Amino acid sequence: MTVLAEDVTTAPLLEHRSLDLEAADRVVYRIEQAFRYEYDTPVESVRQRLVFVPPARHGDQRRRHHRIEVRGAFSHHWVGPDTAGNTIVKVFAPRVERRVEFHLTAVLDRARSHGPTRLPATALHDPRLLTPTALTGTDPRLAEAAADLPGTGLDLADGACAWVHAALTYEFGTTSVTTTAAQALAGGRGVCQDSAHLMLALCRARGLPARYVSGHLLGQGGTHAWVEVVVPNLGGAEAVAFDPCNGRRADAAYVTVATGRDYADVAPTSGSYVGAPGGRLTCDRVVGVVALG
Repeated sequence: MTVLAEDVTTAPLLEHRSLDLEAADRVVYRIEQAFRYEYDTPVESVRQRLVFVPPARHGDQRRRHHRIEVRGAFSHHWVGPDTAGNTIVKVFAPRVERRVEFHLTAVLDRARSHGPTRLPATALHDPRLLTPTALTGTDPRLAEAAADLPGTGLDLADGACAWVHAALTYEFGTTSVTTTAAQALAGGRGVCQDSAHLMLALCRARGLPARYVSGHLLGQGGTHAWVEVVVPNLGGAEAVAFDPCNGRRADAAYVTVATGRDYADVAPTSGSYVGAPGGRLTCDRVVGVVALG
């Protein structure tokens, strides 16, 4: 393991494209992420729900350190799990004059010895992973595509991932967080969350349990979304990650933040306030590798 003189929360990031992450026994990552809201006039009773802290443990990924800061306003915040085990941050600020920022610093590592993402056998029959949602329901075209996919289990998932990658062209701004899988398919364009919803729709239509993943892909400008398919493993179950937006299985370049039925469960930021409409949201994000060994 490379030993850094600097603390990992301030050490420079390595150029990940020159690293063989898959060959490393251990990889250390750092996340710096901020959501900034600005208002034209003071607002009150700001309540924010943030899903940006990675879980303490997810498969071979471990959270080693995290720090949450609220800047620009006096506030209280609470951190705890939701029913799926995601880390949820809830913030209340009585008053914000012009601007408030929610900032996260987190350090994670991934060790080959930690093994795959294991789940209890009950996950294979979990209705939350099998039941279509408002965003992942099928229409006749999707139902036909799902029926035509060959194989079962991981073979089916590989086919669904490839089908979505071919069916949906990446284009920012053509869809929104309320766009359904069927709507994205009809338009033929979308972003990573649309690809994830489309693959979830195919899997669930075939009775293959699957869940939405929110996280980060190294080298990408914003947060990313992909899919975990749940299959039997040694008397229990295992979640295997697929990225239909890029047409491949996920690897050590992916950092998981949260899992859910669809985007609505794990939206990185959502909330409310009392005051004039027109608040503006900007986001900053840096995710990279600090060390590997």
